[in-house]
Amino acid sequence: MIKLAKSVFAQRLGHLGPTFTAGQARDAGIGSNALGQLRDTGQITELSRGVYRKSDAPVTMYVDLIAACTRVPIGVLCLETALAVHDLTDEIPGEVNLAVPRGGPLPRISYPLVRAHRFAAATFEEGIEYWEAAPGEHVRIYGPSRTVVDCMRLRHLVGDQVALRALRSYLRRRGTTPSDLMRYAELLGGVGPLRNAIQVVLD
Repeated sequence: MIKLAKSVFAQRLGHLGPTFTAGQARDAGIGSNALGQLRDTGQITELSRGVYRKSDAPVTMYVDLIAACTRVPIGVLCLETALAVHDLTDEIPGEVNLAVPRGGPLPRISYPLVRAHRFAAATFEEGIEYWEAAPGEHVRIYGPSRTVVDCMRLRHLVGDQVALRALRSYLRRRGTTPSDLMRYAELLGGVGPLRNAIQVVLD
């Protein structure tokens, strides 16, 4: 009977994605006790409270980013985290930077360590891309242009040097132009400081 139950839960587990929530497992017919058994037998790993990943899921170095975005589906990877993903910084963020729309609750996640930022709701969706953090698993992230502008306008959070290095790295890339950045600056604010910084970097 126990073997039959294990077989049933294994079959139900197969209907879930590589990373899933307790709610998604419950909808698939896997309750909390069964989740605990699957975790204790090494078939799944708990990445964060209520977020699990199959042990046979593809290996990825971005499991913390997947966990954070699964906990907060409306969130968008931003600032230093997005810089690192876009290879615009040599810094290794010690926390996951996640943007959420202003006016909603601010998520508090202790593991993985997440630093949530409230961004204006009116422009929140501007510049969002879907990035493959693991085979078949996509998370929301701000694209390189918006990320650089966000870092420049929020230099008090990321630091002047991090922001300026990111701006310099961005402008050195083939196919990028200051106009791409200025468009976001006009939407988000900080046109003057960004224009001055671009002139310094390009001189």
